[in-house]
Amino acid sequence: MPISYLRAAGTSLVLDARGTGVPVIVHWGADLGDLSAAMLTTLADASVPAIAPSSIDVPLRLTLLPTLAQGWSGRPGISGFRPGLGSPAIDLSLVGVRAGERPAGRAALPGTQTLTLLLADAAAQISVRTDLELSVQGVLRLRHTVTNTSTAAGDAAFELGSLDVILPIPGRAGELLDFTGLWTHERRPQRSILGHGVWSRESRHGRPGHDDSFLMVAGTPGFGFRSGEVWCTHLAWSGDKRAWAENSPLGFSVLGSGELLAPGELGVAAGESYSTPWTVAAYSEAGLDGLSARLHPWIRSWSTIRTPRPVVLNTWEAVYFEHDLPTLARLADAGAQAGVERFVLDDGWFTGRRDDRRALGDWFVDPVTWPHGLHPLIEHVHAAGLDFGLWVEPEMVSLDSEVARAHPEWVLGGVSEPAADETPALTWRFQRVLDLGHPEAFAWVLARLTALLTEYPIAYLKWDHNRDLLAGSAHRQTAALYRLIDAVRAAHPGVEIESCASGGARIDLGILERVDRVWTSDTNDPLERQQIQRYTGVLVPPEYLGGHLGAATAHTTGRTSELSFRLATALFGSAGIEWDLTSASAEELGQIAEWITHYKRLRLLLHSGVVVRADPSDPALELHGVVSPDQCTALFAQVALTAPRSALPERMRFPGLAPARRYRVAPLLLGGAPRTIQDAPSAWNAAGGGSNAASTTVDDAASGSVGSSVTLTGAVLALVGLTAPLLAPEQAALFAVDAVD
Repeated sequence: MPISYLRAAGTSLVLDARGTGVPVIVHWGADLGDLSAAMLTTLADASVPAIAPSSIDVPLRLTLLPTLAQGWSGRPGISGFRPGLGSPAIDLSLVGVRAGERPAGRAALPGTQTLTLLLADAAAQISVRTDLELSVQGVLRLRHTVTNTSTAAGDAAFELGSLDVILPIPGRAGELLDFTGLWTHERRPQRSILGHGVWSRESRHGRPGHDDSFLMVAGTPGFGFRSGEVWCTHLAWSGDKRAWAENSPLGFSVLGSGELLAPGELGVAAGESYSTPWTVAAYSEAGLDGLSARLHPWIRSWSTIRTPRPVVLNTWEAVYFEHDLPTLARLADAGAQAGVERFVLDDGWFTGRRDDRRALGDWFVDPVTWPHGLHPLIEHVHAAGLDFGLWVEPEMVSLDSEVARAHPEWVLGGVSEPAADETPALTWRFQRVLDLGHPEAFAWVLARLTALLTEYPIAYLKWDHNRDLLAGSAHRQTAALYRLIDAVRAAHPGVEIESCASGGARIDLGILERVDRVWTSDTNDPLERQQIQRYTGVLVPPEYLGGHLGAATAHTTGRTSELSFRLATALFGSAGIEWDLTSASAEELGQIAEWITHYKRLRLLLHSGVVVRADPSDPALELHGVVSPDQCTALFAQVALTAPRSALPERMRFPGLAPARRYRVAPLLLGGAPRTIQDAPSAWNAAGGGSNAASTTVDDAASGSVGSSVTLTGAVLALVGLTAPLLAPEQAALFAVDAVD
């Protein structure tokens, strides 16, 4: 099959594998329609460029693994060397192409189209296998596997420098979007223009980090959530990584990604192989929402999470390290009365853990705080109708712990006193990293987790990771982490796992294959959360995104927010509570109970629907929502982040509805009406005036909406919209949308 043509869900890829060179992606982007073999040949021929002045004397084509040997002077697709023999000029040749072959790993998804390319360089004594998949949702996945084909005894390993996936993008994709951030402020978007050269983002945290580039998106200038052509890549890997965009003066633009390897970190021994993490890529002609419309259904097609997602009560910001049975029992009772379904005991339950400076690694229940183990607490939680979850941090160790004292060789960076001219190994949050690549350390952690899950009816583990690596091999540690989670899941298939890494420092599709929830950020401040959830949700479906109702004054920022804003923010995800409910007023508890009732009614929509986000003309105001797959119902939020720039803001336009259908739009009040700054509400929205006094019909009560409503077509709601309530800063108005025909 010299030319392959893959098509799915409005996207397509054309691969030219004629001849003996490395194959070339002729096109990746919009669906090109039905093309005959003759037309594909014509397209491939027409894509061969002219020979430019002062260049190589054959047409330069960008291959799947470009190298200097092909005339490519940009960042190469593969590099490496053999000790004592130098760095070979890698020049791969095509050995074969296979269609329909399934790569090792996750079971093939129905309808996925696959190609396998076999390449070799006899002189360098390596071969490369490239696996390429196009899902029914139009999501592209690629992975390379390099093999050291040397057979002579004693031959040196091939020291891999880099092995990356590089994808072509058209010149019109001249604007970039990627992300940065810091603790409690993850997924901050940043935009730039792709000029000549490389825009490169690298992570050396041993985890993606709070400043993870997350998605590398290239698009037509001015692309938004609902408009513009965009191409994106994401590396499904939880360790060190790099992602880049490159625009070469030679006339090519690319997106690239791969594992970031330290010098000498990965040697491929004779007869051995190394496979890169999967690069996940997607194209959309409808902006960032178009990417989500591909990526979310694809993730859901292989997701193993159980639905419905339960309402969680986490104890951290309620009690911190102050654990005792009466306090926690009262907290569980308050949660149960409000409708909570899962009680998670956070940090502080294990031997000697009184603060964050000791005891990590000693995963035994503290005999002083819990003389009868956790059984009395769990029995009380179960009697209240909740299941039980537990916080652990298996990858970390405190120097003040029995494990570190008994096994200093398990601590990355060592624990011995440094010489006078040496720098001591750095602690981070007063802790160090346990070397999971050490077989005995791995076995110890697995045994302790298994013992806890065997002794206690634990439904859920909150799996934390609170520091950067800063020592050892990120590749080895990440691979061991995956093995550890896989082993825990295999031994206890009923347990659910939430991934937390100082909040949102490890959210990627590598970890997502192994967990049921991610802790989106350590902040419960709703103003910060609005942006964090908005951009994390471009890639990750909302059912994974843990979002909690916190206390009025946020633990991480000191900002005070009204209950209605906190409730509206935590609603759009995997909802929970992280607040001492025993200190809440009776009115607040009633409003929380009402919120949980609505969440339970809406979570099927929220966790299976299509996420949509309007492009605002005023950055102070944002509108987002979820539309059911059948476009029968939707929930939207109009959010005021700061003061708007106009006295009368732009109308709210509701995207994603069926244009010809008629919809009833009505306010949904949770925790009271949002605060507004207006002398009178819009004519259609009496409830937008900041009062709950409007009459409630039977239909209103059933849907949870209160006050006035309006019925219009989906086209009118999307193109013209409705006048918005004049929200005060840090307020959100919710709107229930239901088809009436």
